[in-house]
Parts: sequence; structure tokens; C-alpha cells
Amino acid sequence: MADKPHLNLIFTGHVDHGKSTTVGRILYETGALSENDLRKLKEEAAKVGKQTFEFAFAMDQLKEERERGVTIDIAHKDFHTNKYYFTIIDAPGHKDFVKNMITGASQADAAVLVCSAKEGIQAQTIEHAFLLKVLGVQQFIVGINKMDAVNFDQAKYNETKEALIVKMKPMGYKLDAIPFVPYSAYGGDNIKAKSDKMAWYTGPTLLEAMDALIVPNKPTDKPLRMPIQEVFTITGQGTVPVGRVEAGIMKPNTTVIIMPQGVTGEVKSIEMHHKSVPEAIPGDNIGFTIKGIDRKAIQRGSVVGSPNAPPTVVEEFTAQIVVLNHPTAIGKNYTPVFHLHTAQLACSIVEIVEKKDPKTGQTAQKNPDFIKTGDIAIVRIKPTKPVCAEKYSDFPALGRFAMRDMGQTVAAGVILDVVPRKA
Repeated sequence: MADKPHLNLIFTGHVDHGKSTTVGRILYETGALSENDLRKLKEEAAKVGKQTFEFAFAMDQLKEERERGVTIDIAHKDFHTNKYYFTIIDAPGHKDFVKNMITGASQADAAVLVCSAKEGIQAQTIEHAFLLKVLGVQQFIVGINKMDAVNFDQAKYNETKEALIVKMKPMGYKLDAIPFVPYSAYGGDNIKAKSDKMAWYTGPTLLEAMDALIVPNKPTDKPLRMPIQEVFTITGQGTVPVGRVEAGIMKPNTTVIIMPQGVTGEVKSIEMHHKSVPEAIPGDNIGFTIKGIDRKAIQRGSVVGSPNAPPTVVEEFTAQIVVLNHPTAIGKNYTPVFHLHTAQLACSIVEIVEKKDPKTGQTAQKNPDFIKTGDIAIVRIKPTKPVCAEKYSDFPALGRFAMRDMGQTVAAGVILDVVPRKA
């Protein structure tokens, strides 16, 4: 089989709307979950009194589930359609969702937003939709699940779809490009094959909608950028930084610069999946051996780049943020921990430039004293120590961040502009 193009897909939506069941059903319909696996899951589900949850069980690799003996490995949550090879970025609850979205090793090329026709829109449905938009996910499929629970009623589908459109339109979604697919994860209707129970629906099935997605262009023409996830010292090889190439191309026997430390060295060899490769391009998770750089000189959060266009070390940056979850309010000089690509460091909000109206994106208030949960704002941010960051429009992966405090993600955002540090 020829190598199919690869896409990363994130499934989001309210916790009870059948997201896990949807994923389990897709894995089953595409052959990533076998009849045998399914039978085992059915037995497990019945044992704990959850007869209809076998598909959800396929995804829930939570500790409790493992303790109950559900140890079925579901092929890395990868599946193949006619056209593509997909990896699922699982986004369990809200906290993990944001962390996965922003600091997850891979970026979502597309998102499936699951909403139940039975329960209708919930706060989390909207929050996730908004977050995905703010964080720059470009392609979407809306799945309207549990059609079996509403007797495959077209009116119920229309009602759910209209309610979603009303909420999504102000967020800047291009709705004419988004399929709204009615389906039943539990029954399998409209997942792979068209369902005769919904003859009124003429659009694509869920898997057909996935095959209509497009593979984003890989930014190979941009300068090299690779945030470091870990640095190893390997006997006989020396220093081996590991990470994911986000832009540009890395080749052996070339010089790279690592910022913010400003050290240069020569790339000796590049390894991917334990094999030596002649080059690494965006999306590749690699390790490379480097000559001339001491292990202690670089760390997680440093960024590898090309010496003629090095990664930007910032004095400060301006960002658009969405406040997700703050118990009181965020004012000037608030200094939470920022998760920015692979770097984690404290940064201060030095100015709240404006608050935006989430419905229109227009300025709602200039220089407010504080912002609270649900607000979207433009802020100026100053890192407490040297860090690499880029404009989201130049290097998306280095221009997105999460702000964490009190053990939770309080806000997320994208960088609009940077002020480089003077050398």
C-alpha cells in the first residue's frame, strides 16, 4: 500500500455527547478495532453494567478502566480511510484538552466537534468550538450524534444545526465550508455508510467528510524551527536533542543555532523511529546528534533554527487571549506559568490593551483594569527570562500558548506581534 497522506484529528465536545463512542465506532468501522477487540470490550462493559458503552471503552484508557482490566491497545488510535491516514489527538476533559491543543506534540489539522441532537448545545460545546478557533485550527466537521435517540428526526437535526450556527458564526467560522453530519455512533448510522433511516440527509457520512479534508502545506520553505522537548547524552554519540520540526528542513552536516542560548553546532545525524534519515521536515519527530554543543548549554524549551534566520528571542509580545477559567479576575502584573511550544516559564501581563466582543470581534473596551472568565482580550506580555517566540502568522506552533495557574489552564492565546530582545 502506498503511504497515505497523514492528518491529525482532534475530537471535542461535551463530555456526555458521545465523543468516545464516536471514536470507538470509527476505529471499528475502519478496521482499527477488530471484532475480537469489540467482543472483549462488550464483555468488559457488561461486567460493569454499561452495556452500551463498548465503543467508549475503546477510547477510555483511564486509570480506573485499566484497573478493571480493560487493557486493549487500540492501535495507537490511528485509523485509515480511503484517502488518508489519521492520528487521533484525544482530548479527554477540559484541562487536558487545552494542554493537548497547545503543548501536545502534534498540531490538529482538523477538528470534529460532537454535539448531541438529544441534549442539544452545552456550555462546553461552545467553549471548545471557540478555543479551537482561537488556537488556529483551520478545518472542521460538526457531528450531530445520537440521531437514534431522537428517532432520526430531521426537525431535531435542523434545530441542533441552527443553534450551533447561531453560536459559531460570531466566532468567525466559515460555515458554508463545514459539513454538519447527522449520525448515530451507537448504531453506526452515517458513520461509514449512508443510512436509509435518514434519507432526508444528502450530505457526506462522517468518514466521507474526513476524506474531504485537505492536508495543510508543510512550511518547508520557511527557516528551520524545532522546539526541543528533551536533551539526552548518549554514549558514543554525545548530545542528542529531541523534538518535532515545526518549519524548515534539517539536514546532516549543516550548522544550526540554538536559542535563546545563542550556541551553534553541527548536525551530525538525524534519527526518526530509530532509523537514520537524510533530512527532517515539518511534522517529523526526531532526535539528532550535534557536535560542538555541551548538553548543559541547552534545555527543553530551547529552539533549534538556521543561523541566517535564527529563532526570535523576545523582550515582550502582544497576544490575543481567551480567559477560560479564572476564579476571580486577571489584572495587570498577573504572572502565571506560560506553556509556549515546549517552554514553560513565568510571564507577566504588563498591559491589557483592549477587551473584544466575542460575538463580533470588535473592540468592546480599551485598557480595562481586569479581564475575567469568558473574556477575549489583547494583552502585552513580558517573559521573566529569555524565551523564543514567534508571531502566530509566521510560525503557528511557536505562536500559541496556554497560561496555567492553580493547577488549571486559566487562558490560552496566540501571539500577534513580538518585540525582539536586543543582542
